[in-house]
Amino acid sequence: MKILANDGIDASAKIALEAKGFTIDTNKIAQEDLVSRLNEYDVLLVRSATKVTKALIDAAPNLKLVGRAGVGLDNIDTVYAKEKGLAVVNTPAASSTSVAELVFAHMFSICRLLQYTNREMPVNGIDKFNDLKKAASAGVELKGKTFGLIGFGRIGREAARMAFGLGMNVIAFDPMISEAEVEITFHPEAHLPSIKKMIKTISKEAVLQQADFVSLHIPGGQGYVIAAAELAMMKKGSGLINCARGGVVSESDLIDALKSGHLAYAGTDVFEKEPPVNGAILSLDNVSLSPHIGASTAEAQKRIGDEMAEQIINFFK
Repeated sequence: MKILANDGIDASAKIALEAKGFTIDTNKIAQEDLVSRLNEYDVLLVRSATKVTKALIDAAPNLKLVGRAGVGLDNIDTVYAKEKGLAVVNTPAASSTSVAELVFAHMFSICRLLQYTNREMPVNGIDKFNDLKKAASAGVELKGKTFGLIGFGRIGREAARMAFGLGMNVIAFDPMISEAEVEITFHPEAHLPSIKKMIKTISKEAVLQQADFVSLHIPGGQGYVIAAAELAMMKKGSGLINCARGGVVSESDLIDALKSGHLAYAGTDVFEKEPPVNGAILSLDNVSLSPHIGASTAEAQKRIGDEMAEQIINFFK
């Protein structure tokens, strides 16, 4: 069996699959060339870069399995894949910790204006040190603030667990979940028992109106979930974090809300188009930015690879 890992694969997964007799090709094939090349393979592994379209599926009748190394499946035409009898698997739990930690990396950054000082210090840190110190002195603490989650699946609950550890109040909305348990765990060497907290979800409008920080944990492909009307509901001086999917937030409306001062902060790991086409979102001093790296930690990539390898091996048993 021949596997094309078109967006890469963790080394441990490659070793595990090769030990079972699979051939792994990690040489990336450009999207426009995949139609003519994909039928050489039995399995296609992708992350978010490669798009598995109807045309691509039709061009590869020998393809038996598509694996998404990550959570979302919005870059795969899953409906058409099912119609064609093509199996699709993903790794929904493997990157939860990494994505949730990135949410808080953005929140810490914007709360202490690190995204601003990290730009300015290399240029003006000597001549304008005191000016920068004054400009960045209006930071806020996360402790005691209300953390609102739009989407309360695995990643949302992991983010809630971290928020509780910081002393935040947590509220959540999810149209598919009425309540969910969050387990707060500690490092084994702390020798402390875990704590379980049941959270009942509330309406999206209530989350937007009450939260000091709103974090999105929802799938893409559904249009804008946050646009002008939703931003207007948010508390003045609040912040919005999107480490979920590009296209669920209207970037132009977000920029307007930030420039007007209605929102004080934003943090984003994903964009409507990638690479971004709206330069304004990249240049605001009150926006923390990262280039779609939610699952890009060594630990998450190993878990993703190991879980994907196990699913592939079991599929072909």
